[in-house]
Amino acid sequence: MRVLRPTLWVGRLEKDYDNQDSTSRRRPTIRRRRGRPRKILGVVALVGLVACAMVASVVLYVNGAASQRIPAHSVATGGGTTVTLDAVSISNNYRELVGDLIIKPGPALVDPGTDSLTQDLTVAVTSATTPVRRTYSRGMLPGVFPVPLSLAHDVERWPFDSYDTGPITVELFTGPEQMPERANLKFVDGLNGWKVHVARVNNANASSPYEVQLQRSPSTMLFAIVILCIFVAIATVGLFVAIQTIRDPRRFQAPMTTWYAAMLFAVVPLRNALPGSPAFGSWIDLTIVLWVMVALVISMLLYIAAWVRSTSQT
Repeated sequence: MRVLRPTLWVGRLEKDYDNQDSTSRRRPTIRRRRGRPRKILGVVALVGLVACAMVASVVLYVNGAASQRIPAHSVATGGGTTVTLDAVSISNNYRELVGDLIIKPGPALVDPGTDSLTQDLTVAVTSATTPVRRTYSRGMLPGVFPVPLSLAHDVERWPFDSYDTGPITVELFTGPEQMPERANLKFVDGLNGWKVHVARVNNANASSPYEVQLQRSPSTMLFAIVILCIFVAIATVGLFVAIQTIRDPRRFQAPMTTWYAAMLFAVVPLRNALPGSPAFGSWIDLTIVLWVMVALVISMLLYIAAWVRSTSQT
């Protein structure tokens, strides 16, 4: 019995060690199984967020893509003549709005047989820019002509910038006496990526001048915000990879240096792809674009330092 006791103790110890190994092996597998649902939920949440953003951008674009008539409490003049201003384009420097002025003479001014004017008609558009005056002689039919309107711009707040035309008036001069008559306007929003708001300077006065205010559409704002988020994501991923590599130089991969160079050169094209091409030196350049480039350069230097460490150890 004395000889068997040591062997029994040894057998019990071996069983205990085996039990410890089995439990210690089970714990990582249990943790991995518990971690899988979290990863799946994270992936599903990310895919759902991207899908919602895509659907929202498409809906907002479709909603604002078509031309829309803007109510401005407009009525025809005494002779039945209607005047419509269709906003068609904005200059690259956001200093001028160009609209097509459409004149539809009333029945009192049109010959029903020839559809031409029975008397002279003059249209005068007054705004902050040089007044535009167009005269149609008797026998002619008024057409469409462009009207430039100056804009008071607020570029610094891009993409939440807004622009104002100032007071706008349209007067009609008819007959041999050429007596002026204030025309009421109908506005049409034909600008892609913009929302046009029209109001009178004094709502209490029916003949008060109009003011046109422009703001970027929600789809354009969403597109700009997504590109800015891409900037931040590029800088974050670059720093993360560089820090992980400098902590463990064995993770160094030589082809990744070209990836850093590609990301660095992709910043400028992405910046130029921003809707509306904001002026260089605006707030996005000082707060986002510049620091994204700095983060990518620092990441590249850290990655090169990891390469130096990995080559020195070998």
